[in-house]
Amino acid sequence: QVQLVESGGGLVQAGGSLRLSCVASGSTFSINAMGWYRQAPGKQRELVAAISTTDSTNYADSVKGRFTISRENGRNTIALQMNSLEPEDTAVYYCNFKRYGSDYWGKGTLVTVSS
Repeated sequence: QVQLVESGGGLVQAGGSLRLSCVASGSTFSINAMGWYRQAPGKQRELVAAISTTDSTNYADSVKGRFTISRENGRNTIALQMNSLEPEDTAVYYCNFKRYGSDYWGKGTLVTVSS
């Protein structure tokens, strides 16, 4: 099992920045992909950014050039630096780790961007 804990959400004005972190514990060996998803009210959960164990990254078109995903401390921590935030970025952000074909999720952290 893998346990994930997110932190760093909050309220920010449009144009501002936030940094999210996700710390993994438990059986973190053989993690093969990590990422951030978000779910806005009334919408489906969507991929925001993903990073592999070789640091290959991909981003949703809506966040390219504004958000940066990174790995820290080997495979146990990922971060999401969010710049130039827009009200449309308001959502609950979830950390996701993939291991042996299974998905592990954090409980989420709320990001609210005011206009």
